[in-house]
Amino acid sequence: MIDKSIESAQAAVADIFDGASVMIGGFGTAGMPDQLIDALIARGVGDLTIINNNAGNGEQGVAALIREGRVRKIICSFPRQSDSHHFDAAYRAGRIELELVPQGNLAARIQAAGAGLGAIFTPTGYGTLLAEGKETREINGVNHVLEYPIHADFALIKAQRGDRWGNLIYRKTARNFGPIMAMAARTSIAQVSEIVPLGALDPEVIVTPGIFVQRVVQIDSVTVHADAA
Repeated sequence: MIDKSIESAQAAVADIFDGASVMIGGFGTAGMPDQLIDALIARGVGDLTIINNNAGNGEQGVAALIREGRVRKIICSFPRQSDSHHFDAAYRAGRIELELVPQGNLAARIQAAGAGLGAIFTPTGYGTLLAEGKETREINGVNHVLEYPIHADFALIKAQRGDRWGNLIYRKTARNFGPIMAMAARTSIAQVSEIVPLGALDPEVIVTPGIFVQRVVQIDSVTVHADAA
């Protein structure tokens, strides 16, 4: 019997290791799997490469990982904002490496990993510092930059509901990077508000099929963020 449900966030992240690459879903706080991140911090692992839309907000989520000194490198599209002080301090001190990726390229490179593509050509970034040292090509009269897929050892994502097979649905804009990250990681771990019986999810509204998810953990006391569109 297939049952991917895990009893706790701590058990769900128990095999994440020092030096792992970890995708973390979320756009700001919308869709951020805070409880999985807290469990990862409690494990004490470090030297992590984090792939996320931004470099953390305030004191929670990715910002907390950086604050605790667990992140060696971050790959993101939006590293600086008014409350990204932990990233700012770590970067200025040389304690963290940044790979800046335009948001569309970030999504496309993650999608390429999930689709099994070897590389993609994109016009975004051509003629800028972000294209230095990269192969370029003119396609249909437009200059493009060769970009490689972004894979990860693990993906931590947040969904609204799931079943024991790992099928997931999301809450409005909390969906953001979760579906493509689940496809691009070797092990995808989903934090959900509710694990429902098989058949309770309408197949027509399932966004992430269970084939892309290895673990599902129900978090009963999930902080509700402003995820509405």
